[in-house]
Amino acid sequence: MAESGNPTPAATEQYSAGLRFRDDVAADEPAVSLDAFLEQEEADSVRIEAGEDVTVLFPHLSRVRLIEVDFPKFRDGRGFSTARMLREAGYAGEIKATGDVLVDLIFFMRRCGFDSFAPDKPIDPADAEVALTRWDNVYVPAADDRTPIWKLRHG
Repeated sequence: MAESGNPTPAATEQYSAGLRFRDDVAADEPAVSLDAFLEQEEADSVRIEAGEDVTVLFPHLSRVRLIEVDFPKFRDGRGFSTARMLREAGYAGEIKATGDVLVDLIFFMRRCGFDSFAPDKPIDPADAEVALTRWDNVYVPAADDRTPIWKLRHG
């Protein structure tokens, strides 16, 4: 980390790579607003703002490579539902959490279907790894298809 508190270029590269949990090539086109996406047949990246109706995107999921879901403040959890709804609708592409993304929440974001993160304030990749691997077991089913501990106990 540079003295100014900003990440060095090497740290920024590691940071960017460490918060994307996919093997495919990252989308290189900027995400457009939901309204713009619906008007542009060639767009393949879309940004969902808090409170927007993600279901209008469902008929177009086959052409989407990246969906950015904005978290305007950490208290706004609508993005969790957005990601879960997208995964339940069959979307297998990249879902990126943007905005006020906190390391404390990325475990739960991953469970809801997020597979990349672009927080307003950098998260140390080591802290992210700890957050994502802290719990071996989960209690409820989610988009990540991990088996809940009660099901492991009772078959």
